[in-house]
Amino acid sequence: MSSDSSFSSSSGADDSLWPSSQQRGKALDAQSLIKVKQLYEAITSELSKIYVGQEELVQGTLTALFSGGHVLIESVPGLGKTLFVRTLGRVLGCECGRIQFTADLMPSDITGAPVYDMQKSTFQFRAGPVFTQFLLADEINRSPAKTHAALLEIMQEYRVTVDGTSHEVPRPFLVLATQNPLESEGTYSLPEAQLDRFMFKLHVDYPSAEQEAEILKMHSQQVDLNKRLETEINTVASPELILSVMSLCSEVLIEDRLVGYINQIVRATRDWPAFHLGASPRAGLALMQSARALAAFSGRDYAVPDDVVDVVIPALRHRVQLTAESEIEGRSIDEELRAVLASIEVPRD
Repeated sequence: MSSDSSFSSSSGADDSLWPSSQQRGKALDAQSLIKVKQLYEAITSELSKIYVGQEELVQGTLTALFSGGHVLIESVPGLGKTLFVRTLGRVLGCECGRIQFTADLMPSDITGAPVYDMQKSTFQFRAGPVFTQFLLADEINRSPAKTHAALLEIMQEYRVTVDGTSHEVPRPFLVLATQNPLESEGTYSLPEAQLDRFMFKLHVDYPSAEQEAEILKMHSQQVDLNKRLETEINTVASPELILSVMSLCSEVLIEDRLVGYINQIVRATRDWPAFHLGASPRAGLALMQSARALAAFSGRDYAVPDDVVDVVIPALRHRVQLTAESEIEGRSIDEELRAVLASIEVPRD
């Protein structure tokens, strides 16, 4: 688990206060929940054979995947994001794609475009790199807004519309977009509409000394990565299994008092003095969906306050904006979100 407040329990709520499935008569059977928990543990175990550390990235990505969301990753280059996506694709039995965003990248370079077929004398749609299951959108903030816009429909509706014809992208579909810190040279700010499409924004930092030493030992022998993925990594899932688990996660119970807690958190950001832009209703949906997935990963068919607390910061940090005064004072969004959480009473029996 990450040492950060995101993806780590901090509400202090006691799980025993919340009703069991027998008390509620819930439809989710125990065997299905055990399988979900075992699948999650198997995935993380296989990833650790190639990818070292970065627990927040691993847990956040899997939570978003099984919640039907997408992930924005902010980090400096060289921390193994491409390796992570390729390893994850191998473990889950899914296709992977990568787009390197640059200042001259056009929307058609992402979605594809009609190409004239000389033999048939007609235009045929040639699919772009977005037609995959795990898409790494590398350095997304190095492209202008018109290029970002090409991803909006895909991320929300899982389809591409070109010349009035819609083309479905394969499911499951997960966008892992990376961005450099805004102070980096040649970067653009992502528009609010684009940011809101991401379920989580995760910060990936440098590994610890022990983790970096392990990376040096593991990856310094110049062994072909494709060979390592084939020989060392077991495929423990499939697209069909992922979709089945996503359906199971959607059945996890969130009681009305927990819905009220989520609603209070989201609405509090809109009146918080340090924010001039609060979270949208889509943020509340992200909290609901991801809390369900975390509960299922723990083998529970009901969510508890800790599940919500675990995801508040990664789910909201890109959906709120500090006031100019708060920025001048050196406040951080994560600190203010912790203060918002502290101001709201945790629901209990």
